[in-house]
Amino acid sequence: MSLVLRNISTNDYKEVEILTREAFWNIYRPGCCEHLVIHNMHKDKKSIEELELVAVYNNKIIGHIAYTKGHIKGIDNETFITFGPLSIMPKFQGKGIGSKLILETLQKTAKLGYSAVFITGDNSYYSRFGFESASKYGVHMEGIPMEDEAPFFMVKSLKKDALDDVSGFYVFDDCYNVDEEAVEEFDKRFEPKEEN
Repeated sequence: MSLVLRNISTNDYKEVEILTREAFWNIYRPGCCEHLVIHNMHKDKKSIEELELVAVYNNKIIGHIAYTKGHIKGIDNETFITFGPLSIMPKFQGKGIGSKLILETLQKTAKLGYSAVFITGDNSYYSRFGFESASKYGVHMEGIPMEDEAPFFMVKSLKKDALDDVSGFYVFDDCYNVDEEAVEEFDKRFEPKEEN
């Protein structure tokens, strides 16, 4: 499979929104909201450009990854980041495309001076890339009680001492917060799909 990984361009934005909608439709909820997250990320220029990649096959975008900055409440540190959503066109899932996007971008993150990547997702999948439960380091997800381990909230340290003397609640960028009404309205711009 001749797959090309490259940086996203503004001309790709609409195609990436369609891809994201296809990838997440009816997975975690009826319909999805991830395509609006990506839209807001681009509209508000929250994406870290050097780390936003698309996977192209036969001149079609079949995969996409984007990163944003985050922070731990009360700690002045600009080097914590997040990736997601990670989108792969359904018929190409399970072929290692997501892994390629993750590995390629993780290599770049440390070179760019970032010290840790926080994500939410399936811990059995992301542990293969070196992600561990963030609670192990005393970092918890905002909105979830500290005593709840929340194994889906993970971190990968990019520097040896990145998480030393750090604890508290991690705050994701605002672009991830979307309300139902906005999602419903935004979804009207796309071809109708049936919700489960």
